[in-house]
Amino acid sequence: MFESDKTNIENLILVAQKKEPADLVLKNAKIVNVFTEEVYPADIAIKDGTIAALGSNYKGEAVIDLTGKFVCPGFIDGHLHVESSMVPIPEFAKVVVPHGTTTIIIDPHEIANVMGTTGITYMLKTSKYNPLNVFMMLPSCVPATPLETAGAELKALDLFPLMQDKWVLGLGEMMNYPGVLACQDEVLDKIKISQGRIIDGHAPGITGDELNAYVAAGMRSDHECTLPEEALEKLRLGLYIMIREGSTTKNLLDLLPLVNEQNINQCFFVTDDRSPAELMDEGHIDNMVRKATAFGMRPSAAIRMATINPARYFGLKYLGAIAPGYDADMLVLKDLEKITIERVFKNGICVAENGIPIYQSIDHQKIMMRGSINVKWIERQHFQVKALSNQFRVIQMIPEQIVTKESIFDTPICENGYMVSDTKRDLLKLAVIERHYGSGRTGLGFIKGFGLKKGAIASTIAHDSHNIIAVGVTDEDIYQAVVQLVRQQGGLAVAADGEVLGSLP
Repeated sequence: MFESDKTNIENLILVAQKKEPADLVLKNAKIVNVFTEEVYPADIAIKDGTIAALGSNYKGEAVIDLTGKFVCPGFIDGHLHVESSMVPIPEFAKVVVPHGTTTIIIDPHEIANVMGTTGITYMLKTSKYNPLNVFMMLPSCVPATPLETAGAELKALDLFPLMQDKWVLGLGEMMNYPGVLACQDEVLDKIKISQGRIIDGHAPGITGDELNAYVAAGMRSDHECTLPEEALEKLRLGLYIMIREGSTTKNLLDLLPLVNEQNINQCFFVTDDRSPAELMDEGHIDNMVRKATAFGMRPSAAIRMATINPARYFGLKYLGAIAPGYDADMLVLKDLEKITIERVFKNGICVAENGIPIYQSIDHQKIMMRGSINVKWIERQHFQVKALSNQFRVIQMIPEQIVTKESIFDTPICENGYMVSDTKRDLLKLAVIERHYGSGRTGLGFIKGFGLKKGAIASTIAHDSHNIIAVGVTDEDIYQAVVQLVRQQGGLAVAADGEVLGSLP
């Protein structure tokens, strides 16, 4: 035991026995106890960033009277890709910490598919010195598929050294379930180096013998359930169910009816991917707690699923509860229905008040990475699709889901022998351009469900390989949007009438 740890323990013991004053005492709080789901009054004594005791008559260097206010543990997001917020972790923290999130478990799958281990170490470095615990699950599928070109390839040998980092908890979502079931050597090697650690699953639609085999390989969770029946089968096999409410895929209200007194310990909240607009307008895990309580779940149960349940799954023994020996990551709530967060404490220090961060942010801009847009010269004719038949395949979007389906349409609209978009049937041209190696490879097709009537939009934010993807009404507008992305080295671009209307690097 380190001397500093020994001193900390002695301090906690002395404060708990009222032999020494606490650093901070929160008086007259209504504690939300996630172990028993009780709500009861008590004072909270904090020393060295840790909760020393719950009770009454504690003396402290600072005292805050919370009469009428509730105190619960800081919220934990058990699975997310920060990259979907489109900002670095310090900027992400400025938004989510005031919403009560004090711990996140990230899977840097997106940046790793572009930058490899360089991207992973960047995420670890920029996670430091924020009032937000950032733990990591190492991305297991780089590349995510052999059907598209990624910017890196990570094997077990590449991941093993990173597995030794204290902030790395295990192996991220094993999306390559066909590789697991086929016993592919490289996939099994990644599982083997993760033995003794946590391995997150990713198993949409897998059932029966295949699901048994997948779980037997070492998976311990799943966040891809869309139906209660699917989640129940996985619960019965011992998987933890991560109930997801992202920006694209929303499964919270569909899965909540499954949660009961017998299985609640195996369920917790995650966001997976959440856009900047929804983070700003609706919040983060606090939004899920609010939705769950509005649905009819007890507030204490919803808070439990946002705190102690993910902490226990990930083995974070000192997080997720208001109890002696736990980190003083706490939220002061005005109410338990709307989850109105008045203050956020991280390690016993107030870091946000009434939705505003009040801590000093650390500048990480000195941590630089290379540019990653490497595209062969693009011409307008690269987006032409020759009409070869009276029938053509279309990608059919499914609202609020990440899966799609195939549709067959008749009678394409053609100009000079080339197929063009058909806005009356909502059939738009789609292009995917390889952006990592300058190969010039381009995939072309049509998509239904996007709803665009004019112009084009292009993005390098395109899970999972993050090549340039563009959808639009005319080839000219697609061309303009794509060229703008190359100029600005990635991001988003919108064009119409042959001109770029807006862009976000």
